[in-house]
Formats: sequence, structure tokens, C-alpha cells
Amino acid sequence: MSSLTFISSVLLFQLLFTSHPCHRILTSAAPGERWQLLQKSIGISAMHMQLLSNDRVVVFDRTDFGPSNLPLPEGKCRFDLNDTALKQDCTAHSIEYDVLSNKFRPVMVQTDVWCSSGAVTPNGDLVQTGGFNDGERKVRVFSPCSSCDWQESNNGLAARRWYSTNHILPDGRQIIIGGRKQFNYEFVPKNIAANTFDLPFLFETNDREVENNLYPFVFLNIDGNLFVFANNRAILLDYVKNKVIKRYPTIPGGDPRSYPSTGSAVLLPLKNLKASDIQAEVLVCGGAPKGSYSQATQGEFIGALKTCARILITDPNPKWVIDTMPLARVMGDMILLLNGNVLLINGAGAGSGSAGWEFGRNPVLNPVLYRPDNKIGTRFETHTPTKIPRMYHSTAALLRDGRVLVGGSNPHTYYNFTSILFPTELSLEAFCPPYLEAKYNNLRPTIVGPNSMSGISYGKTLTLEMEIKGKVEEKLVWITMVAPAFNTHSFSMNQRLIVLGNDKITALEKSRYNIEVRTPRSGNLAPAGFYLLFVVHQDIPSMGIWVQLQ
Repeated sequence: MSSLTFISSVLLFQLLFTSHPCHRILTSAAPGERWQLLQKSIGISAMHMQLLSNDRVVVFDRTDFGPSNLPLPEGKCRFDLNDTALKQDCTAHSIEYDVLSNKFRPVMVQTDVWCSSGAVTPNGDLVQTGGFNDGERKVRVFSPCSSCDWQESNNGLAARRWYSTNHILPDGRQIIIGGRKQFNYEFVPKNIAANTFDLPFLFETNDREVENNLYPFVFLNIDGNLFVFANNRAILLDYVKNKVIKRYPTIPGGDPRSYPSTGSAVLLPLKNLKASDIQAEVLVCGGAPKGSYSQATQGEFIGALKTCARILITDPNPKWVIDTMPLARVMGDMILLLNGNVLLINGAGAGSGSAGWEFGRNPVLNPVLYRPDNKIGTRFETHTPTKIPRMYHSTAALLRDGRVLVGGSNPHTYYNFTSILFPTELSLEAFCPPYLEAKYNNLRPTIVGPNSMSGISYGKTLTLEMEIKGKVEEKLVWITMVAPAFNTHSFSMNQRLIVLGNDKITALEKSRYNIEVRTPRSGNLAPAGFYLLFVVHQDIPSMGIWVQLQ
């Protein structure tokens, strides 16, 4: 994308943002909170999502269930002798969704991406790994351009990866951890470390015939090591030396939180970056009690977990602290909002079963907001429900304008739209969090310039010009950086929010100000790559700009 085109897109995006797209509503909602139906059908069910730096979202499903409801363009067809459903398939199983225009185009994935994983590299490419059948050892790349399509490499992985987790490392590589029958990890791209590395922890957390350790929750700690959570406990892994350097206690109650007892998790916002002892906390919410998956196969649906567990992973003697959600939830997504709060959305609740084909009941339609800085017992707020159940294989992703894109839900082996509890869902909608209410217009910052920044270095001072029409509370203005995540199966891989703070504010004229902040000091705090940067004033954020840290 040319710089002129990019700046024009940014200006148009800001114009749309200031006119409050969340107030142009297609569904009923409480004042200030809105659900928007963006697309009644995109032709595929959104099993996987990734926002790219051109404000387009790559969405894909799987290839082995037969035709989708979206034809490939120009008579294209996929020929795959290994496909278990169609050897010749002229329909798309992936799209590129343009957030700005609310339009989408079909793109062509070659091999089966079912239950795969991925992350965005420092140059902005989505590198996507594994899947099922002929896709289980593939590495695929999707670049952010208006006409790009999937590019695939044969046997780019050393092991079969199905239900694994990816994370970007400070050196720009991806680590791929676990997966079905894989108790190890490996790296992409390959260098001298072309093989897999054993991780016995994944074997230890494997419940026989159920697993409960798939799609492990992985976060880069501030010391450069990896926090790896599977089933009901976690370790701190030195992936360079292939050594476990800390074992965390089991979550109280011992119930599993990983797939298929699918809860979700986030690394809470990293703050106080100038401190010598920066703290890092992980929050794990929801899931299914032990035995839920086995019982669901027999037609008995056990209620989801109603608890969240929070742990300070940098503490020498860490302990889990339990809090109670207003609604039980399994198969829910947890999204870091750009002001540092956490959104819990999608999934099933009481009497709900677990992840898996036909194993879920009782959808949770209400999003819940979690405020991590509040006192325990006062952190949760329940918000306006959607009308669309989002069950197994649903997704959610934060957008640059502050909305949350929501799609997917297909708990069936094939697409099924009739005579069934939860029909396959091909729609896209957006949830507008409370901070987008019009009553906050006078508090809402607008970033006047620059429109984007590339080549930002570590430990340097940034200066932004912003506009706030109302009275400015300087102590309540700060800047955040958010890494867009790869979302699938209730976990947003590589999701990260860094609070840069506010070093200095200088008043200019006409309600305009300069704000100075310091960038993160190392890749352990913020791996190189594209981030969304926001100014937040009294908990109300601006629209973001793209920045590239390198």
C-alpha cells in the first residue's frame, strides 16, 4: 500500500470513527452499547481470524467438510487428492475482510487449515502453521496487500501440528508448542534448530483419552522466558536451553481450562515500564469441569466453570487468586480492549458441556467486561446481549476503531443450517464497548499526527499530537500499544497490551496537545512488529494508529 493511499485510508477511518459507526445499528441495544450486523453471510464460518496492518482481517475455516457458500473467483478450483470430502473444490475456505469498506473477497488456501495456529511476523506477514490431514506440516504465508493470496510451503514443520499454539519471540521467530500427540515444540523459520525439542510438561498434563492440554496458553514473560499453561497448571520455560525454570501451582479446584475443556486466558496489561521489577500477571477464565467432555459424549451436559484465576507470574512465590464471573462460560474469547480492560465474549454457559462436535448447550449471549484494576468482587460488568449464539468454532478480534469483530460458530462436522439447535453461522458482527458511547465525545482523544509510524526503535521518545475538546486531566492520559492477535478456539495467540504511560504533556492551541512517551526498552517486553497505538483519556480511547517497532 502506498503512503498516500495509507494516509487517505487513515483519514477516512478517523472520519468514520468520529461519526460513531456504533450508532448506526441493525439490532436493538441498551443506550450507548451496540451490536452491528456487518455481513449476514461471508460464505464461510469464521474459525480463525487475524487483523493485519492494512486494516484487513484474514478469516478462514477448514477445507475438508465439502463446499462452502462462497465460490472462488474467475473459475478457480482447488485440486487435492488427499481431501477427505472433495477432490475438486471450487469454493473458498478463506476470505480477506476489509474493515474500512465492510467488504470481503475470497482467497484460496490450498491445504487443510482445520484447527491450526499462527502469528504475525515483524514485517507484517501472517505466518500460519499446521492443520489436519495434508495441512498438518504446512507453513503458509499471507501478506498484507490488496491482491495477495495464500502462499504455502511443503513440510515446513518438523512435526505434525494440530491444535498447537504459536508465539512471536524477541528474535522474530515463531515458536510452535504442542498439538495433538505432540509433546514438544519447534521454531519457524528454520535455522540450525530444525528439529523438535521435547517438553515433558505436555505429556504430564495430557488427560488420557481427553487430552485437555491442547491449544496451550502461551505468553512471553518480561524475562524472555515463556509462561506455558496446559490443563490446570503452568511452567516457565527457557526455550533457548530447553529447561523448565519454574513450576506454578495447580489452579484451586484442579479443573482443566485448556481445549477441549476450553477456557481462555490473557496476559494482563504490562505497566510501569521504567521500573526495575516490572510485574506480569496472567488471567485464566472459564472452562469445563473435569469429566465434562466424556459426559458430553454420552449426552450429559455439565455446567461450565464460573471462576477466573489470576496469578502474578513474576512473583517468587506465586499463588492463584480466584474471582467469580457473573456468568459461567466455556468456549468464550478473552479480548484485551485498548484501554486495558478485558472483554469476555462468545461461548456457552450453564449445563453447557465442552468443546467438540455437538457437545455444547446454552449459549452465553451477554459480553462481560473485566476491569483488572478494580478490587476483587467489583471487576465484572455484564453488557448487552447479541441475538446470535456463538458456540464451538467462534472467534473475536479487536479492531483499530475500538470495536470487536465477532464471527463463526459451527459445532457440526459439515455446514448445517436447518433442523438443528445451533445452525452453522456465516455472519460477521461487531460489538461496540461502552467507551464508544457518544456521551464521551468531549473526553475522547483524537490523534492528529502522525498517522502512522514505522521503524520505531526500543527505548526512544515518541511525540504525538492529540486533540481533546473537553477539559484534560493530564494524570489520566496515557498511551497504550496493542499487538493484534491470532484468534481461534477461544485463545488469542500473541495478544499483548503495553501501557507506555505519559512522560510529558505540552499544551498547544485549539484543544491540541503534544504527548511524549518512551518506547519499551527491549523485545522481551514487546517483540518487534506491528502494534496498534492509542491515546487513552479517563478510560476513553482514541482511534488507533499503526506503528512498527523494530
